[in-house]
Formats: sequence, structure tokens, C-alpha cells
Amino acid sequence: MLYYLHQLTDLFSPLRLFQYITFRAFAASGTAFILSIVLGPPLIRYLRRMRIGQQIRTDIDDLHAGKKGTPTMGGVLIIAAVAATTILWADLGNNYVWLALLTMIYMGAVGFLDDYLKLRAAGRDYDGGLSARTKLLLQIVWALLLVLWLWSDPHTRNLANCLMIPFKKAPLIPTMTIFGSIVFLSMVIVGASNAVNLTDGLDGLAIGCSNSVVLAYLILSYVAGHAVFADYLQVPNVPGAGELTVFCGSMLGAGLGFLWFNCHPARVFMGDTGSLAIGGSIAVVSILVMQELLLLIVGGVFVIEALSVIVQVGYFKYTRRKYGEGRRVFRRAPLHHHFELLEKENAKREKRDVEVVETMITIRFWIISIIFALIGVATLKIR
Repeated sequence: MLYYLHQLTDLFSPLRLFQYITFRAFAASGTAFILSIVLGPPLIRYLRRMRIGQQIRTDIDDLHAGKKGTPTMGGVLIIAAVAATTILWADLGNNYVWLALLTMIYMGAVGFLDDYLKLRAAGRDYDGGLSARTKLLLQIVWALLLVLWLWSDPHTRNLANCLMIPFKKAPLIPTMTIFGSIVFLSMVIVGASNAVNLTDGLDGLAIGCSNSVVLAYLILSYVAGHAVFADYLQVPNVPGAGELTVFCGSMLGAGLGFLWFNCHPARVFMGDTGSLAIGGSIAVVSILVMQELLLLIVGGVFVIEALSVIVQVGYFKYTRRKYGEGRRVFRRAPLHHHFELLEKENAKREKRDVEVVETMITIRFWIISIIFALIGVATLKIR
């Protein structure tokens, strides 16, 4: 809403600042951070009062037995901060902003339903939550709606129809057809949202890695929407996509604010509510700036985490079918639990403080995530 204040520049010249994407992106980031810090404590108290706590089965997750009862579904804080800040600072006439924001709300709603069903199943013999098939179907439905919307307008059709790859100026596939678009964009959205969800296993891990990815796409969005920069770097210019910089700024500020409460020892968890919302939003931003495959580099930690689960499950099923006994590649999957288990065993053997292991693993993953993000942004110059 504040964007339109630039129309009053004749009355008060400093109001021209509100027309600049860079100014509004910084302001959105700061606003979202402050909102998260202010709204965080009352939300955590409310979740505790309502007994919306993390359910942990100690028979299979003995590493984190002490976290049982920690408030979950904290992703609503991220969604609320991003939604309020985006509406406040972005150009509300920009359809790309609404696509990104509605994706966050929709995917957050799917995650919220999953978290709610898990809480209802607390204390029972099954984990509860949405079935994998149902969750996958709901994610594909949104991907289908997104493709249909993009294809409905000749000006946006190219965003879904053209496949760009890193290091190349020309598209790999100029025309994917509507069926190809549905399949490919479904893979991007489903893959990104579930990869973030799998990474959400240590205090601050998922949100810290998400922040570096969001910052990278903040830069990529600005470049894609700036005709001069896009031409100089020889990347697709998407008129209007620059406004996604404000949305990414909101996500970054909200993410940093959530990390304030989610760092070890976490006072609140984002749950599927937050992880699916963040992953889905990042995926849609990557689609709208035509940098979907670059997400494999920028979100390298998420990719590795997801692959570790695929390898673990696939190898276990293969060996059980071949040898009658399932075997594992990693001590535990996703990969962060493998390293956590090994480091805690080493700490006990060497008589070091076991409590710092989780923070150590998390920070190392953050470092790797930042490196992946920097490499991803650097590819803009390598074409």
C-alpha cells in the first residue's frame, strides 16, 4: 500500500523513495523482522496454552526426546509477517507478488492441516498427519492452477513454457507444451517444498538455510526485473518480476525474526506449516524469474537432504527385497541426523559437551548453504 505514496511526490518530494524497489525491499525486510520479534512471544505463549506441542516418538527419535512439547506450527508467524509486510510495501497491482504470496498461504494451509492431524493423533500408535499421497496431490493441484494461470496470458506463458538452464544464454527447451509445463512445474514445487520439510530437523537448520536461498533469489528477482542488468548479464528479463524482490525481502526479514526464537534451544518449531510454505514460495519465485534449475545449486543443502532420504529408503527396500534384511547407507536420514548421531557419539567418547553438537551441525550446514547460494548468484556472470 505504501508504494502508492510515490504518487504524492509533488506534495512532498521524499515520498519518491516509495517507488524504488530497493528501498521497499529493505524496508519490507526490517518490517517483517520487527513484526516477527513482536508477535513471536505472544504466539509462543498461545501455542503453549493450547498445548500445541511437538510430538516425538522416543522409540524412534531418542536424539530429540527432550524437545517433546515444544510449541510447533510456528510457521504461522512467518506467513503472517510475510503477508502483512508484502501487502504494506509491495505494488499490489503486480500479479507476480500475489502468485508468490498466495502460494505461501496455500502451502502453509496444507502444512497446517498436516500438523493439526498429527496433533490429533498424539499418543496413538500411528504418526497421523496427511498421507504422502494426499499431500502430494494437494501440492500438484496448486502447480496445475499456477500453470493454467500462466498459460492464460500470452505475456506470462513463456514463464511456464520455456526451460532455462544455468550457464546458457539460450533456453534448453523453448517450448515445453502445457503438459510438459504441468509436469515440470509440479516437480519444482513438490520437490522444493518437501526438501525444506525434510531439512527441518534441527533447531534453526531449515530456516537458516532458507534465509540464504531467499537472499539469493532476492538478488535474482531484482536482476530479472531490471532490463539493463538482465541484458548485461544475459539472463531472461521478466518485466514486473523485480517486485518479487520486495516479497523476498519480507521472507528474509520474517525468517531472521523466526530464527530469533528457533535457534537452539528452540522455543518454537515451524512445523509443516512453515516448511511447506517457505519451500513452495521459493519454488514459485524461481519459476517466475525463469531460474528453476538454478534452485538445484542455490538450494544445494535442500537437494542433498532430499537425496539422502531417497538413497536411504531406496537402498533399504532394495536390500530387504534381495537379502531379506533391510540395510542402510547412513546411520540415520535425513543427512543432518547422520552427522548429528556420529558427532554425539564422538563427543561422548572424547568426553566433550554433547549439547553443543546440534548447534555445531546446524552452523556447518548454514555455511554450506551460504556457499551454495553464492555459487548460484555467481552463475549469473558465467554464461
